[in-house]
Amino acid sequence: MNLTNELAKQRNRDAAERTLMAWIRTCLSLISFGFGLDKIIAAIDRVAASGDVQAQRGVQLVAAGFVITGIVAMVGATVQYRRELRRLHQNDYVYRDKPQLAAATAVLITLIGVVALLLVAFGAGP
Repeated sequence: MNLTNELAKQRNRDAAERTLMAWIRTCLSLISFGFGLDKIIAAIDRVAASGDVQAQRGVQLVAAGFVITGIVAMVGATVQYRRELRRLHQNDYVYRDKPQLAAATAVLITLIGVVALLLVAFGAGP
């Protein structure tokens, strides 16, 4: 057993753990934001009694997009974490480039932003 290799693997395991915790925080924020957005707009609509169904659907779509992005990113982060730990347990561990979960999440959030912009621009927003 090579102590240097084992210490390097431990640092990688610790880094994987910190990365997963960062993803948990990010995904929880996305889910909470989507849920909160939906509830805030619903409360405003109740007070205003506007009954604008199209506006409610638009906000629900954007809110659902945030929640779904958070859920998908959390599943992806968990899968990525488990795979990395499995690879670290092997004696012939070699770094391999892997798909960037952060980039995919950024693309999804950008798409949600574009949808929100279109809804607001065409009068479907609050």
